[in-house]
Amino acid sequence: MEKIALITDSGCDLDKETLERYNIYLLPFRIIYKDKEYLDRVTVEPQEVYDRLEEEIPSTSLPSMQIIEDVLTEIENKGYTHVIALMISSGLSGTYNSMRLMCENHPKLISAVYDTKTLSMGQGAMALACADMIKEGKSFDDILEALPRLRKKIHAYFTIETLEYLKKGGRIGKVTGTIGDLLNIKPIIHVNDDGIYHNYSKTRGKKQALSKLTEILKEYLHKVKCSVWLLHGGAPEEARRFFETLKRLDNITLMGMAQIGPALGVHTGPGLIGLIIKEEE
Repeated sequence: MEKIALITDSGCDLDKETLERYNIYLLPFRIIYKDKEYLDRVTVEPQEVYDRLEEEIPSTSLPSMQIIEDVLTEIENKGYTHVIALMISSGLSGTYNSMRLMCENHPKLISAVYDTKTLSMGQGAMALACADMIKEGKSFDDILEALPRLRKKIHAYFTIETLEYLKKGGRIGKVTGTIGDLLNIKPIIHVNDDGIYHNYSKTRGKKQALSKLTEILKEYLHKVKCSVWLLHGGAPEEARRFFETLKRLDNITLMGMAQIGPALGVHTGPGLIGLIIKEEE
């Protein structure tokens, strides 16, 4: 009889309570300051990182090999026969490849490492759906067959307050970033089918950016009912106000708000607002 364990990394932005409720094992990213290293959502919470950004921008690193090894060993000792690991997009992180290598050290476990080609609650939504399928008694093979179809139904869009953090992290040129800030440019960034960021559109000012996000959402809602998560990076009040406007829309199930974790947040800075849109059947 199959006993399936589910693993994801902290790029999923699921909180501790949800992870425990759905029996999902977490591999935390490392948040590295000059004087200390933390584990994302284990020894440091996202808001703490946002609160310190003006003081110091930390670097981020993959979950350690030792933590991955410890989780796989624990799963094996608990009598699991199969493992499904849903990893942050390989276009944004090397976690997928690290996980594949570590699973090779545990031949007793039948494992599948899946590149979600997304992040944050896009990845989180996949993990929750996978956990539900495990609870329903779906087979390992049936779940793996369902994952690509599920991924095609999930879409991620976000806008950021300033280009300064992308500029500091080398994600865009200093000249481009400076000009963009001077012109108050707010890009709408989309995670495409290859799991990488691309500039979906540009807007002038935050109000216009949120209006564009709403317009994008409405295009999906006109076609199909959607479950929607609102994302924010250190901007809970602005997120709550935007969340209230989404309640007026038809054909929508609002799933709540999620705080973007440091793995993304250190590169985008405080003020990020985004949407994860999951098309329902």
